[in-house]
Amino acid sequence: MLDRIRRALDSGSGARESPETPVPRAYAHEHGNRPPAETTDLLVETLEQYKAAVHRAAPGKVPHVVARLVAEAGSSRVVVPTGLPESVLGLVECEVEHERADLTAADLDACGSVITGCALAIAETGTIVLDAGPGQGSRKLTLVPDHHICIVRAEQIVGSVPQALARLSPTRPLTWISGPSASSDIELNRVEGVHGPRRLDVVVVDRS
Repeated sequence: MLDRIRRALDSGSGARESPETPVPRAYAHEHGNRPPAETTDLLVETLEQYKAAVHRAAPGKVPHVVARLVAEAGSSRVVVPTGLPESVLGLVECEVEHERADLTAADLDACGSVITGCALAIAETGTIVLDAGPGQGSRKLTLVPDHHICIVRAEQIVGSVPQALARLSPTRPLTWISGPSASSDIELNRVEGVHGPRRLDVVVVDRS
């Protein structure tokens, strides 16, 4: 990063650009060699440690779980991103609105729930990563509303952060989520919902 800044500052001055130095990445990319089922179990465990609510579901049961979570939240309006499979929303009984560019923070704050997919999830850290791809929406979609339902497919689960970085593009707007929003003041009083959803429901879709 510093090398790119130097090159930008030197552009036009005639200074010779220094070549980029490759970064060695010979460190371990995963602790142990877990089978996929154990990696999924670890994700569930770490998500729950972060106070996220996790719901395991077979592929055909996802619409039932999503509809139940929306109903339990008492949502009368749900906002979803473009690219989220319509089948996921088939049993949702309240108003469903697709994200638009002109939706303001106030509009999103007034909605009951948002439902998205993700780019991947990291088992060891209990982290869900969104990169604004299809079915994920813009960053504000998952930072403003009070309730976020996130769907994670089994094939999107990786064991460690290095494995995640190998699959993510640094040019994408990455949002890393580890549990519902929570902050602590200087006296360590926990406050939830200050800078993101107060409630995070993760639907882990098991392999068919």
